[in-house]
Amino acid sequence: MISPQEKGHVLTLIDEACQAGARLSQACKTLGLNPRTVQRWRKSDALEDKRKESSRTPENKISEMERQTILNVLNSPEYRNKTPHQIVADLADQDRYLASETTMYRILKEKGLNTHRHSSSPKKHQKPQELTATAPNQIWTWDITYLPSPVKGMFFYLYMVMDLYSRKIVAWQVHNREDSTLAGALIQEGCYQEGVSRGQLVLHSDNGSPMKGATMLATLQQLGVMPSFSRPSVSNDNPYSESLYKTLKYRPWYPHRPFQSLSKAREWVEGFVRWYNFGHLHSKLEYVTPNDRHTGQDKAILEQRRSVYQRAKLNHPERWSGQTRQWVAPSEVVLNKQRTSKSEKIAA
Repeated sequence: MISPQEKGHVLTLIDEACQAGARLSQACKTLGLNPRTVQRWRKSDALEDKRKESSRTPENKISEMERQTILNVLNSPEYRNKTPHQIVADLADQDRYLASETTMYRILKEKGLNTHRHSSSPKKHQKPQELTATAPNQIWTWDITYLPSPVKGMFFYLYMVMDLYSRKIVAWQVHNREDSTLAGALIQEGCYQEGVSRGQLVLHSDNGSPMKGATMLATLQQLGVMPSFSRPSVSNDNPYSESLYKTLKYRPWYPHRPFQSLSKAREWVEGFVRWYNFGHLHSKLEYVTPNDRHTGQDKAILEQRRSVYQRAKLNHPERWSGQTRQWVAPSEVVLNKQRTSKSEKIAA
Protein backbone atom coordinates (compact mmCIF):
# COMPACT_ATOMS: atom_id res chain seq x y z
CA MET A 1 0.00 0.00 0.00
CA ILE A 2 1.31 3.46 -0.96
CA SER A 3 2.13 5.79 1.94
CA PRO A 4 0.73 9.36 2.21
CA GLN A 5 4.21 10.77 1.53
CA GLU A 6 4.59 8.73 -1.66
CA LYS A 7 1.06 9.65 -2.70
CA GLY A 8 1.86 13.38 -2.30
CA HIS A 9 5.07 13.01 -4.29
CA VAL A 10 3.22 11.28 -7.16
CA LEU A 11 0.53 13.97 -7.22
CA THR A 12 3.26 16.66 -7.37
CA LEU A 13 4.89 14.97 -10.38
CA ILE A 14 1.54 14.69 -12.18
CA ASP A 15 0.73 18.35 -11.49
CA GLU A 16 4.11 19.42 -12.88
CA ALA A 17 3.57 17.31 -16.01
CA CYS A 18 0.11 18.77 -16.58
CA GLN A 19 1.40 22.34 -16.13
CA ALA A 20 4.06 21.56 -18.77
CA GLY A 21 1.30 20.69 -21.26
CA ALA A 22 0.87 16.93 -20.76
CA ARG A 23 -2.56 15.34 -20.54
CA LEU A 24 -3.59 13.80 -17.23
CA SER A 25 -4.26 10.43 -18.88
CA GLN A 26 -0.82 10.35 -20.49
CA ALA A 27 0.94 11.35 -17.25
CA CYS A 28 -0.93 8.65 -15.35
CA LYS A 29 -0.12 6.07 -18.01
CA THR A 30 3.58 6.87 -17.72
CA LEU A 31 3.42 6.24 -13.98
CA GLY A 32 1.23 3.14 -14.34
CA LEU A 33 -1.80 4.73 -12.70
CA ASN A 34 -5.43 5.12 -13.60
CA PRO A 35 -6.67 8.72 -13.85
CA ARG A 36 -9.60 7.83 -11.56
CA THR A 37 -7.11 6.78 -8.89
CA VAL A 38 -5.45 10.21 -9.03
CA GLN A 39 -8.84 11.94 -8.83
CA ARG A 40 -9.77 9.81 -5.80
CA TRP A 41 -6.48 10.67 -4.09
CA ARG A 42 -7.11 14.39 -4.57
CA LYS A 43 -10.64 14.13 -3.23
CA SER A 44 -9.56 12.14 -0.16
CA ASP A 45 -7.07 14.85 0.75
CA ALA A 46 -9.83 17.42 0.67
CA LEU A 47 -12.36 15.31 2.60
CA GLU A 48 -13.51 16.68 5.89
CA ASP A 49 -16.47 16.09 8.18
CA LYS A 50 -18.87 18.89 7.23
CA ARG A 51 -21.78 17.59 9.29
CA LYS A 52 -23.35 20.24 11.47
CA GLU A 53 -22.08 19.96 15.05
CA SER A 54 -20.27 16.73 14.15
CA SER A 55 -17.79 17.14 17.00
CA ARG A 56 -20.46 17.84 19.59
CA THR A 57 -20.24 15.78 22.79
CA PRO A 58 -23.37 13.65 23.41
CA GLU A 59 -25.63 15.23 26.01
CA ASN A 60 -26.10 11.90 27.83
CA LYS A 61 -22.37 11.14 28.16
CA ILE A 62 -21.39 10.44 31.76
CA SER A 63 -18.78 12.69 33.28
CA GLU A 64 -15.32 11.57 34.29
CA MET A 65 -16.32 11.88 37.95
CA GLU A 66 -19.33 9.64 37.41
CA ARG A 67 -17.17 7.17 35.52
CA GLN A 68 -14.73 6.99 38.42
CA THR A 69 -17.58 6.55 40.91
CA ILE A 70 -18.95 3.61 38.89
CA LEU A 71 -15.49 2.06 38.66
CA ASN A 72 -14.99 2.41 42.42
CA VAL A 73 -18.29 0.61 43.04
CA LEU A 74 -17.47 -2.17 40.57
CA ASN A 75 -14.12 -2.79 42.28
CA SER A 76 -15.36 -2.40 45.85
CA PRO A 77 -15.06 -5.44 48.18
CA GLU A 78 -18.85 -5.71 48.19
CA TYR A 79 -19.24 -5.94 44.42
CA ARG A 80 -15.92 -7.04 42.90
CA ASN A 81 -17.10 -10.67 42.70
CA LYS A 82 -20.48 -9.82 41.16
CA THR A 83 -21.59 -9.12 37.60
CA PRO A 84 -23.03 -5.75 36.53
CA HIS A 85 -26.46 -7.40 36.29
CA GLN A 86 -26.27 -8.38 39.95
CA ILE A 87 -24.84 -5.02 40.96
CA VAL A 88 -27.59 -3.02 39.22
CA ALA A 89 -30.28 -5.07 40.93
CA ASP A 90 -28.67 -4.71 44.35
CA LEU A 91 -28.21 -0.95 43.94
CA ALA A 92 -31.86 -0.61 42.93
CA ASP A 93 -32.83 -2.34 46.19
CA GLN A 94 -30.85 0.41 47.95
CA ASP A 95 -32.73 3.08 45.98
CA ARG A 96 -29.61 3.91 43.96
CA TYR A 97 -28.94 4.12 40.22
CA LEU A 98 -25.48 4.73 38.79
CA ALA A 99 -25.62 3.44 35.21
CA SER A 100 -26.96 0.65 33.06
CA GLU A 101 -25.40 -2.79 32.85
CA THR A 102 -24.16 -1.95 29.34
CA THR A 103 -22.35 1.14 30.59
CA MET A 104 -20.76 -0.80 33.42
CA TYR A 105 -19.56 -3.50 31.03
CA ARG A 106 -18.17 -0.81 28.70
CA ILE A 107 -16.22 0.83 31.54
CA LEU A 108 -14.84 -2.53 32.65
CA LYS A 109 -13.76 -3.28 29.08
CA GLU A 110 -12.05 0.10 28.71
CA LYS A 111 -10.06 -0.54 31.88
CA GLY A 112 -9.22 -4.14 30.94
CA LEU A 113 -11.25 -5.50 33.87
CA ASN A 114 -13.91 -7.38 31.91
CA THR A 115 -12.68 -10.78 33.10
CA HIS A 116 -13.92 -13.55 35.39
CA ARG A 117 -15.19 -11.61 38.42
CA HIS A 118 -15.94 -14.48 40.78
CA SER A 119 -13.51 -15.23 43.58
CA SER A 120 -13.14 -18.84 42.43
CA SER A 121 -12.36 -19.75 38.83
CA PRO A 122 -13.48 -23.06 37.29
CA LYS A 123 -11.37 -25.90 38.62
CA LYS A 124 -9.17 -27.62 36.08
CA HIS A 125 -8.92 -31.38 36.45
CA GLN A 126 -5.71 -33.04 35.39
CA LYS A 127 -5.89 -36.15 33.22
CA PRO A 128 -5.53 -39.34 35.28
CA GLN A 129 -2.09 -40.88 35.61
CA GLU A 130 -1.08 -43.22 32.81
CA LEU A 131 -1.48 -46.86 33.86
CA THR A 132 0.17 -49.81 32.09
CA ALA A 133 -0.74 -53.46 32.56
CA THR A 134 1.74 -56.14 31.48
CA ALA A 135 0.04 -59.09 33.19
CA PRO A 136 -3.36 -60.01 34.66
CA ASN A 137 -4.54 -58.56 37.99
CA GLN A 138 -2.41 -55.44 37.83
CA ILE A 139 -5.11 -52.98 36.75
CA TRP A 140 -8.88 -53.40 36.93
CA THR A 141 -11.49 -50.99 35.62
CA TRP A 142 -15.11 -50.97 36.67
CA ASP A 143 -18.35 -49.07 36.28
CA ILE A 144 -22.09 -49.31 36.87
CA THR A 145 -24.73 -49.30 34.15
CA TYR A 146 -28.53 -49.30 34.11
CA LEU A 147 -30.66 -52.28 33.20
CA PRO A 148 -34.37 -51.60 32.55
CA SER A 149 -36.87 -52.87 35.12
CA PRO A 150 -40.66 -53.42 34.80
CA VAL A 151 -41.34 -50.13 36.62
CA LYS A 152 -40.90 -47.03 34.46
CA GLY A 153 -38.22 -44.75 35.87
CA MET A 154 -36.68 -47.47 38.02
CA PHE A 155 -33.68 -49.59 37.09
CA PHE A 156 -31.51 -52.50 38.08
CA TYR A 157 -27.81 -51.67 38.44
CA LEU A 158 -25.10 -53.82 36.91
CA TYR A 159 -21.73 -53.62 38.66
CA MET A 160 -18.98 -55.06 36.47
CA VAL A 161 -15.20 -55.27 37.01
CA MET A 162 -12.85 -56.02 34.12
CA ASP A 163 -9.14 -56.83 34.04
CA LEU A 164 -7.39 -54.34 31.78
CA TYR A 165 -4.71 -56.70 30.48
CA SER A 166 -6.94 -59.68 29.61
CA ARG A 167 -10.35 -57.94 29.29
CA LYS A 168 -11.77 -60.72 31.45
CA ILE A 169 -14.78 -59.89 33.64
CA VAL A 170 -13.36 -60.80 37.04
CA ALA A 171 -16.40 -59.82 39.14
CA TRP A 172 -19.96 -58.70 38.58
CA GLN A 173 -23.28 -58.33 40.35
CA VAL A 174 -26.74 -56.87 39.76
CA HIS A 175 -28.50 -54.90 42.52
CA ASN A 176 -31.53 -52.69 42.82
CA ARG A 177 -29.54 -49.67 43.99
CA GLU A 178 -26.17 -47.93 43.68
CA ASP A 179 -24.26 -48.22 46.93
CA SER A 180 -20.59 -47.96 47.92
CA THR A 181 -21.03 -50.82 50.44
CA LEU A 182 -22.19 -53.15 47.66
CA ALA A 183 -19.33 -51.95 45.45
CA GLY A 184 -16.79 -52.61 48.19
CA ALA A 185 -18.14 -56.13 48.72
CA LEU A 186 -17.86 -56.81 44.98
CA ILE A 187 -14.20 -55.72 44.84
CA GLN A 188 -13.46 -57.77 47.94
CA GLU A 189 -15.02 -60.83 46.29
CA GLY A 190 -13.03 -60.28 43.08
CA CYS A 191 -9.74 -59.94 44.97
CA TYR A 192 -10.46 -63.15 46.88
CA GLN A 193 -11.31 -65.13 43.74
CA GLU A 194 -8.25 -63.87 41.84
CA GLY A 195 -5.86 -64.19 44.78
CA VAL A 196 -4.82 -60.54 44.65
CA SER A 197 -2.14 -59.54 47.17
CA ARG A 198 -1.76 -56.20 48.93
CA GLY A 199 -0.13 -53.54 46.77
CA GLN A 200 -0.61 -55.58 43.61
CA LEU A 201 -3.70 -53.96 42.11
CA VAL A 202 -4.84 -50.53 40.85
CA LEU A 203 -8.61 -50.07 40.51
CA HIS A 204 -9.78 -47.42 38.03
CA SER A 205 -13.31 -46.00 37.89
CA ASP A 206 -15.22 -42.82 37.23
CA ASN A 207 -16.22 -40.26 39.87
CA GLY A 208 -19.62 -41.65 40.88
CA SER A 209 -20.64 -41.71 44.54
CA PRO A 210 -20.43 -45.53 44.82
CA MET A 211 -16.84 -45.34 43.56
CA LYS A 212 -15.74 -42.63 46.00
CA GLY A 213 -17.96 -43.50 48.97
CA ALA A 214 -16.35 -43.83 52.39
CA THR A 215 -17.14 -47.55 52.68
CA MET A 216 -15.67 -48.27 49.25
CA LEU A 217 -12.46 -46.35 49.94
CA ALA A 218 -12.10 -48.02 53.35
CA THR A 219 -12.45 -51.43 51.70
CA LEU A 220 -9.78 -50.59 49.12
CA GLN A 221 -7.44 -49.45 51.87
CA GLN A 222 -8.04 -52.65 53.78
CA LEU A 223 -7.34 -54.74 50.67
CA GLY A 224 -4.25 -52.72 49.75
CA VAL A 225 -5.78 -51.69 46.41
CA MET A 226 -4.78 -48.32 44.94
CA PRO A 227 -7.78 -46.31 43.62
CA SER A 228 -7.64 -44.31 40.38
CA PHE A 229 -10.40 -41.99 39.15
CA SER A 230 -11.48 -40.39 35.88
CA ARG A 231 -12.07 -36.68 35.52
CA PRO A 232 -15.65 -35.63 36.28
CA SER A 233 -17.99 -36.18 33.31
CA VAL A 234 -15.18 -37.49 31.06
CA SER A 235 -16.14 -40.97 29.88
CA ASN A 236 -12.97 -41.27 27.75
CA ASP A 237 -10.94 -41.66 30.92
CA ASN A 238 -12.55 -45.06 31.47
CA PRO A 239 -12.92 -46.31 27.88
CA TYR A 240 -12.52 -50.04 28.48
CA SER A 241 -15.50 -50.32 30.81
CA GLU A 242 -17.53 -48.13 28.45
CA SER A 243 -16.63 -50.43 25.55
CA LEU A 244 -17.57 -53.50 27.58
CA TYR A 245 -21.04 -52.12 28.31
CA LYS A 246 -21.49 -51.25 24.64
CA THR A 247 -20.65 -54.85 23.74
CA LEU A 248 -23.18 -56.03 26.32
CA LYS A 249 -26.05 -53.85 25.12
CA TYR A 250 -25.42 -54.46 21.42
CA ARG A 251 -25.60 -58.24 21.65
CA PRO A 252 -28.28 -59.68 19.32
CA TRP A 253 -29.85 -61.43 22.29
CA TYR A 254 -29.96 -58.36 24.52
CA PRO A 255 -33.62 -58.14 25.69
CA HIS A 256 -35.82 -55.61 23.92
CA ARG A 257 -38.15 -55.58 26.92
CA PRO A 258 -37.36 -54.74 30.56
CA PHE A 259 -36.12 -57.48 32.86
CA GLN A 260 -39.11 -58.74 34.82
CA SER A 261 -37.21 -59.22 38.07
CA LEU A 262 -33.82 -58.87 39.70
CA SER A 263 -33.25 -62.62 39.40
CA LYS A 264 -34.03 -62.51 35.65
CA ALA A 265 -31.52 -59.69 35.17
CA ARG A 266 -28.87 -61.66 37.06
CA GLU A 267 -29.61 -64.76 35.02
CA TRP A 268 -29.17 -62.90 31.73
CA VAL A 269 -25.94 -61.18 32.82
CA GLU A 270 -24.52 -64.52 34.00
CA GLY A 271 -25.02 -65.91 30.49
CA PHE A 272 -23.40 -62.87 28.93
CA VAL A 273 -20.36 -63.08 31.22
CA ARG A 274 -19.94 -66.78 30.41
CA TRP A 275 -20.01 -66.04 26.68
CA TYR A 276 -17.75 -62.98 26.97
CA ASN A 277 -15.06 -64.65 29.06
CA PHE A 278 -15.02 -68.08 27.40
CA GLY A 279 -16.54 -67.68 23.92
CA HIS A 280 -15.86 -64.14 22.72
CA LEU A 281 -12.86 -63.93 20.35
CA HIS A 282 -11.68 -60.45 21.27
CA SER A 283 -10.37 -58.36 18.36
CA LYS A 284 -7.81 -56.51 20.53
CA LEU A 285 -6.39 -59.82 21.78
CA GLU A 286 -5.71 -61.30 18.33
CA TYR A 287 -9.01 -63.16 18.52
CA VAL A 288 -8.49 -65.25 21.62
CA THR A 289 -10.96 -65.25 24.51
CA PRO A 290 -10.38 -63.07 27.58
CA ASN A 291 -10.06 -66.20 29.71
CA ASP A 292 -7.35 -67.58 27.39
CA ARG A 293 -5.45 -64.32 27.75
CA HIS A 294 -6.03 -64.21 31.52
CA THR A 295 -4.70 -67.73 32.08
CA GLY A 296 -1.82 -67.47 29.59
CA GLN A 297 -3.25 -70.08 27.21
CA ASP A 298 -3.28 -67.48 24.45
CA LYS A 299 0.47 -67.94 23.88
CA ALA A 300 0.06 -71.57 22.82
CA ILE A 301 -3.00 -70.74 20.72
CA LEU A 302 -1.22 -67.95 18.85
CA GLU A 303 1.89 -70.07 18.37
CA GLN A 304 -0.27 -72.78 16.81
CA ARG A 305 -1.80 -70.23 14.42
CA ARG A 306 1.67 -69.01 13.38
CA SER A 307 2.66 -72.60 12.62
CA VAL A 308 -0.44 -73.08 10.46
CA TYR A 309 0.38 -69.97 8.44
CA GLN A 310 4.03 -70.91 8.03
CA ARG A 311 3.11 -74.36 6.73
CA ALA A 312 0.60 -72.80 4.35
CA LYS A 313 3.33 -70.55 2.95
CA LEU A 314 5.73 -73.49 2.54
CA ASN A 315 3.09 -75.45 0.65
CA HIS A 316 2.15 -72.56 -1.65
CA PRO A 317 4.86 -69.86 -1.57
CA GLU A 318 3.49 -68.30 -4.76
CA ARG A 319 0.42 -67.18 -2.83
CA TRP A 320 2.42 -65.06 -0.40
CA SER A 321 4.01 -61.78 -1.40
CA GLY A 322 5.40 -61.05 2.06
CA GLN A 323 5.57 -62.33 5.60
CA THR A 324 2.82 -64.42 7.09
CA ARG A 325 0.53 -63.03 9.75
CA GLN A 326 2.43 -62.91 13.03
CA TRP A 327 -0.49 -63.61 15.40
CA VAL A 328 1.03 -61.64 18.28
CA ALA A 329 -1.13 -60.18 21.03
CA PRO A 330 -0.09 -56.85 22.62
CA SER A 331 2.42 -57.30 25.42
CA GLU A 332 0.95 -54.40 27.40
CA VAL A 333 -2.23 -52.36 27.64
CA VAL A 334 -2.11 -48.66 28.51
CA LEU A 335 -4.94 -46.75 30.16
CA ASN A 336 -5.04 -42.96 29.67
CA LYS A 337 -1.83 -42.78 27.68
CA GLN A 338 -0.13 -39.42 27.98
CA ARG A 339 0.49 -37.78 24.60
CA THR A 340 3.19 -35.16 24.42
CA SER A 341 3.18 -34.12 20.77
CA LYS A 342 0.68 -33.16 18.09
CA SER A 343 1.84 -36.02 15.88
CA GLU A 344 0.97 -38.52 18.60
CA LYS A 345 -2.49 -36.98 18.97
CA ILE A 346 -3.10 -37.11 15.22
CA ALA A 347 -1.88 -40.72 15.04
CA ALA A 348 -4.29 -41.68 17.83
